[in-house]
Amino acid sequence: MDNEIHSLLANIWFFIIGLMLFLYVVLDGFDLGVGVLSIFTRNDKHRAIMMTSLESIWDANETWLVLLGGALFGAFPLVYAIALQSLYVPVMVMLFALIFRGVAFEFSHHARNTVPWNLAFGYSSLLASLAQGIAFGGLISGLGLIESDHQGNVWGWFTPFSALVALGVVTGYTLLGATYLMMKTEGAIQRISIRQSHAAAVVEIIILIAVVIWASRSDHYFAARWADSETGYYMNFFLILAAFALFMLMRALRRRFEVMAFFWSVIITLASFTAVTIGCYPYMIPASITLTQAASSSRTLIFMLSTIGLLIPVMLVYSGYQYLVFRGKVQMDEHTD
Repeated sequence: MDNEIHSLLANIWFFIIGLMLFLYVVLDGFDLGVGVLSIFTRNDKHRAIMMTSLESIWDANETWLVLLGGALFGAFPLVYAIALQSLYVPVMVMLFALIFRGVAFEFSHHARNTVPWNLAFGYSSLLASLAQGIAFGGLISGLGLIESDHQGNVWGWFTPFSALVALGVVTGYTLLGATYLMMKTEGAIQRISIRQSHAAAVVEIIILIAVVIWASRSDHYFAARWADSETGYYMNFFLILAAFALFMLMRALRRRFEVMAFFWSVIITLASFTAVTIGCYPYMIPASITLTQAASSSRTLIFMLSTIGLLIPVMLVYSGYQYLVFRGKVQMDEHTD
C-alpha cells in the first residue's frame, strides 16, 4: 500500500514538473524566439519594436525556470544531482546567456548606441536556446548512463542526437516568437513574422519526425514503447495532432488569424513535448532511473504539494492577469515600413 501511494505521488510530481517545463518552454520560449528573430532584423526600428513587445513580460516568464529547478530538487533529488553534474556545461552556458541577455535588454534602453546591446540580446537568446536544447537532448538520450552507474558523465550530452534536438528547440522557439509577433505587431513586421512562421513550422515538423525516428532506431526502450499497442497509440495520436496543428497553423497564417496562429504553434509544441515524454516514461533518465526510484519520500512529496503545489495556481493567475493587462499591439511608426 505504501509503495502504491509513493508511486502515485511520484507520478503526480512527474506531471507537475512536466507542466512547469511546458509552461516555461511556451512562455519563455516565445520571448527567446523573438530574441533569435531580432538577429536577422536589419531595420533598427523593427528591432526596437520587437524588444518593446517583450518589455513588460520577459523577466516574469523565467520565474517558471526557477520554480522548476526548486521542484526538481525537492521531488526528484537523484535526478537533480545527476542531471546537474552531467549537464554542467550546457546549464552554465544557459545561465550565463540568460543573465547577459537581461543585462543587454536593460542597457539597450539607456545606451547611446543601442545596436551592440540589441545584438547581444539576440545572440544571448540564441545561445540560451541552443544550451536548453542540447541539455534536453542529452537528458532524453540517457546522458550516457548505464543502470548500475549513477555518477554521470560531464560530456554525456555531447552527441549528434542532442544537437538535432537543440536545432528543434531553437526552431520551436522561433515559431512561437514569430506567431507572438504576428499578434503584437502590424504592418511590415507582421508580414515578415508570417513568412518566418511558415518556414519555422515546416522545419519544426521535419525535425520532430527526424527526432522520433532517430530515437526509435537508436534507443531500444523508446522503440519498444512505440511498438507497444497502448503507448504506441498515444504516441501516434500526439504525432498526428502535431501534423493537424501544422495544417491549422498554415490555415491561420494564410487568413491572418493572429491568436489562432499562436494557439496552434503552442499545440505543435505540446504535441511534440508529450510524444517524447510518453516515449521516455516511466524513466526520468531513460533506461537508467525511473521516477519512483528518483522520487523523495512520500512525506516530502506531500509537504511539497501543500507548498509549491498551491503556488502554481497563484502563478497561473498572476501570469494570466499580466498578459491581460499588457494585451494589444505595439504601435508602429507609420514610416517603419
